[in-house]
Amino acid sequence: MTIQVGEKIPDVTLKIMKDGKMQDLSTSELCSGKRVVLFAVPGAFTPTCSEQHLPGFIAKAAAIKAKGVDTIACLSVNDAFVMDAWGKDRGAGDKVLMVADGNGDLAKALGLDFDGSGIGFGIRSHRYAAVFEDGVAKVVAVDAPMKFEVSSAEKILEQL
Repeated sequence: MTIQVGEKIPDVTLKIMKDGKMQDLSTSELCSGKRVVLFAVPGAFTPTCSEQHLPGFIAKAAAIKAKGVDTIACLSVNDAFVMDAWGKDRGAGDKVLMVADGNGDLAKALGLDFDGSGIGFGIRSHRYAAVFEDGVAKVVAVDAPMKFEVSSAEKILEQL
């Protein structure tokens, strides 16, 4: 069952790179007492994710944060080293926190995982964006498979 507006984000441990070291980051740490935009992509360095989704949030970061958002986080079922390299490659800097859901634990807990084994991806996350306030979902925008229509930075900015 996909997370719905009004539901709390499941407590899952994710990974980030900080000062050159991999560190744990729980969803409760990420969201507690904050307004967070979390967007997920099927894979780092993949075409739509690299050319549109992540760059959109980087470009619109100031406008999104001006609407009272504390953190913009990009999530993918990749490891923290890949997410860190991807963020550096795309210039995420301090605009977008690059978060690894290496085992797909959050994707599964949110009901937003899919099996991409047929194309060599394994378990991945659907493309989506969500707004959480103190861990409670206020907006959940999930794109249809192979689409990029409702989870863009522009669409989320309209809903803030």
